[in-house]
Amino acid sequence: MNELNEAKKNFLLCEEYLSEFATKSSDAVRIKQEEDDYRSPFFRDADRIIYSLSYTRYMDKTQVYSFKENDHISKRIVHVQLVSKIARAIGRSLRLNCDLIEAIGLGHDIGHTPLGHTGESFLNEISRRELDEYFCHNVQSMRNYLVIENNGRGSNLTIQTLDGILCHNGEVLLQKYEPVKKSKDDVINQYNNCYKDKKYNNIMPMTLEGCVVRISDIIAYIGRDLEDAINLGLLNRSDIPEEITKVLGNTNREIVNSIVTDIIKNSINKPYIMLSDEVYNAIEALKDFNYKNIYYKSLNESEHKLYKEKMNELYQKYVNDIDNENFDSEIFKVFLNNQNEEYNQSTKTKRKVIDFIAGMTDDYFIKNAKK
Repeated sequence: MNELNEAKKNFLLCEEYLSEFATKSSDAVRIKQEEDDYRSPFFRDADRIIYSLSYTRYMDKTQVYSFKENDHISKRIVHVQLVSKIARAIGRSLRLNCDLIEAIGLGHDIGHTPLGHTGESFLNEISRRELDEYFCHNVQSMRNYLVIENNGRGSNLTIQTLDGILCHNGEVLLQKYEPVKKSKDDVINQYNNCYKDKKYNNIMPMTLEGCVVRISDIIAYIGRDLEDAINLGLLNRSDIPEEITKVLGNTNREIVNSIVTDIIKNSINKPYIMLSDEVYNAIEALKDFNYKNIYYKSLNESEHKLYKEKMNELYQKYVNDIDNENFDSEIFKVFLNNQNEEYNQSTKTKRKVIDFIAGMTDDYFIKNAKK
């Protein structure tokens, strides 16, 4: 026991050097109280995320481009690792809690559907129609570790990690990111409200570490997605407007370095994360360029129509399979038979099906669609 106490003390030594604005291990709150071990609570969260089955499925989930024959095109697992790495670089420079940053960064996109944001839009249409609830991947990410993972028991992550995952919205760029103080009940209430009111999907994190991950989500994808498009021959580097390149550069390496350096300069020893006017405007312009030239063109019209039809067909099939107790169905064999009684008893049929489809990899989705 003395050895374990000494190990825990060693684990926490680095916190003596944290900023006054950093989140300390002593601030950590779990949904259910449990006994500590030698690790710090946020380090444990990162362990639980990276060892989860859903984390393994990251490797075959779309970032932007699905089913392209190019081994150098990003998958979702690459994106989350880049987010975690970039966020830790910022966090270390600002003397924030890098264990919490890593946990949020690695877990933030776990709720992403097959086919990336396009698949998310399909599943949102189904959820709005069938349950009168929004489907958003950030909410599903929190739901995964709150309810679904670990055979329906959840992973019992800290509320700070869950909140950072819920509030990571990387589609909305801000010039200033400032944390909002919250209780455990506040975070759970915001999570529940996200299903009914979409404005809750743009809420700010409770920690400065969560704010760092949120801006790092944008930094990680905005230049990397450009590189993917160029590697696929869909864009030329010379297509990037000069108003962007003269501020950020025209390679992913330059873009990441320019933004991270700007954040550190404007945020050190501050209770918020800040971008300069010049860099903020350049990111907005690059984001707009990417939407017009990359994201809106990631699938052609026939692909979009086909995948939407297949997701709706799969949804209806699995609802029917549950209603008719078709135990030979994939949803029983792969998913429901592995969930505990509490999940199976308390979760609506339609929500079970949405949980199952949301957790699919791209290849598994196509395999079942072809059936």
